[in-house]
Amino acid sequence: MTRPRTRAGIALALGLALATSGCGLGSTEARQTPAAARVPELGPDQKVSIVFESYNFGQAGAWTDTFNELIGKFRQAHPNITVTAQKPQGNSANPATDTIPSVQSQLAAGNPPDVAQLGFSDLDFTVHQLGAKPLDDLVGRDAVQANFAGAKHPYAASARTLGDWDGRTYGVPFVFSTPVLYFNASLFQQSGLDPANPPKTWAEVGAAAAKIKAATGKDGAYLDCLTKEAKDWCFQSLVRSNGGRVLSADRKSLTFADEPAVEVVRLAQDLVKSGVSPKLAQKQGYEAFARGDIGMILETSAVQATFVKGAQGKWDLRSTTMPSFAGKPVVPTNSGASLFVFAGDPAKQRAAWELIRFLTSETAYVTISSKIGYLPLRTGLVDDPDGLKEWAAKNPLVRPNLDQLAHMEPWVSFPGANYLQIRDGMMDAVENAVYQGADPQATLSAARDRAASLVPGGVR
Repeated sequence: MTRPRTRAGIALALGLALATSGCGLGSTEARQTPAAARVPELGPDQKVSIVFESYNFGQAGAWTDTFNELIGKFRQAHPNITVTAQKPQGNSANPATDTIPSVQSQLAAGNPPDVAQLGFSDLDFTVHQLGAKPLDDLVGRDAVQANFAGAKHPYAASARTLGDWDGRTYGVPFVFSTPVLYFNASLFQQSGLDPANPPKTWAEVGAAAAKIKAATGKDGAYLDCLTKEAKDWCFQSLVRSNGGRVLSADRKSLTFADEPAVEVVRLAQDLVKSGVSPKLAQKQGYEAFARGDIGMILETSAVQATFVKGAQGKWDLRSTTMPSFAGKPVVPTNSGASLFVFAGDPAKQRAAWELIRFLTSETAYVTISSKIGYLPLRTGLVDDPDGLKEWAAKNPLVRPNLDQLAHMEPWVSFPGANYLQIRDGMMDAVENAVYQGADPQATLSAARDRAASLVPGGVR
């Protein structure tokens, strides 16, 4: 594994001494910024050019098309601001995995993007190592909170602080999903299963998957939670739903080799060993489901448009909430990313904030949700006739995400400059156990022991 590059000029000295909460978001105590320190408004004829880096521009189809449309609308509303959109530097199959190295290398070269879309699991590193600008300082806490309140529909309460650290907002939560169980109702019917009563527990998922395999010869289920490429947002949800954590609440100990996590990996391994879950990489998995070759998939709504297109006129696509471990509450975590400012020039900082406000507006979420499937963080839009009400009525696939939002917990970011080594080592172990048959307990324990020294001030 490659250790992320850091530079002394980039690192923030305050980062290692912060008192943090169990979810890794820090204290919620508000800080006020003197008005004199805030970046000035742009003049009506003041021309500014900024660069916006987003992994959505590295994904073909609905993602790139939708975001190009949004940038076009922003340019119409702000003709004095020119936005250059770019994908992260890198060639990974999943462009979201290139985001941090991309920003890091551009910072080292002295030319970072002015606005970047970075994942929630990168929050600690983004604040303390990359030096994202605290938005409360740039434009004032009142302006940040006014954006969350919106003109008509406020952000969901559980989403507002996902980009906060130590009581200040660094990133505005932008797009995310909770884990949704999509299923092929046509395969359910062919297998003697009732699509009106989809599995509610993982034991029921296993039983339904076996019936689908036996009756149709097609794969029963795929969990897009179990490879390094998928990152760990969904895996964290599985572990939390089984009563465990991947990182202790005090952020000092790695706990992904504890029994709840081991049980999750063993369950997934059993699905593969029994032949009802295929050995596929992330993209192969969701493309196979879109073709109608898999009965169920635990997935983000970010690929919902792919499923809708694949199923159209061919098979019946439905969705339900994440299954539970018997007797335990489901704890969905969130995928996705926030928008951060890295611009150093005050005019570019103001222009960056205007872009963030636009991309997280009610108008933007109508476009993002209806054309991609991401959860509208301004949830009231789904009941607004001028918003997403008509679309939501025709697209019940959005409902499980909305139902899970109230009891969602944040995707936890691992601490320190070497957080990617910790995360990738954990997911390598998960992948080796599930798809290569390695012993879950021994493999996870070895990964934990290798990574323990990378946790700042941590203990085993």
